[in-house]
Amino acid sequence: MHWTLAGCCGFALMSLSVALQISQRPRFYGLTSRRAVSIYCQSSEQDTAKTAEWYKAMKYDSPEKEIVESERIRYENQGSVENAFLFFKELTIEDSGIYYCKINDTWGPGTEVQIIRPVNLISAQYRTQMKDGLIILQGLLVAVCIGAYLLRKQKLVRINNDSVYEEPEADHIYEGLAIETCGGGLYEDLSAYARTEETEAPWE
Repeated sequence: MHWTLAGCCGFALMSLSVALQISQRPRFYGLTSRRAVSIYCQSSEQDTAKTAEWYKAMKYDSPEKEIVESERIRYENQGSVENAFLFFKELTIEDSGIYYCKINDTWGPGTEVQIIRPVNLISAQYRTQMKDGLIILQGLLVAVCIGAYLLRKQKLVRINNDSVYEEPEADHIYEGLAIETCGGGLYEDLSAYARTEETEAPWE
């Protein structure tokens, strides 16, 4: 009798645990804006009296907020709560987040949706070329600044080297030299003291 009760309780617990299992597909969406998408929620419990509830959170550890149906967002149960869908159309950047399916106080694992804006290849290439051009221009400006600095430094070194040697003043060229004179005359008056071979010197 005891074994029968234990077996019945175990079977009931197994049935309950199986009934509370919920899965979602897919687990991740990466889409561009203005697209349409659907999230599928499945439960092993078939009960037409219950409906699936959908919640959105910005991150996995942030609080959930119940989703309200609108023209762009709606959810649907096909025959029973076993198959539930969340439909989106005209996705926007604000639709990015984590979407959870909740059935009978049991939460699904969640589906992450990331929406990005469509990329214009022509404008993207143009921006890339502009960035490359600015980088090259900055490099040239840096090279010019470095070259100007080196030239200025070299010029200052030359000026300092030239200032070490100073030209002597003209008034001090013969300073300290004694100029001999002959009888008060300079070199141009030496002809007066010149003598011929036949004459004798006056001091002889």
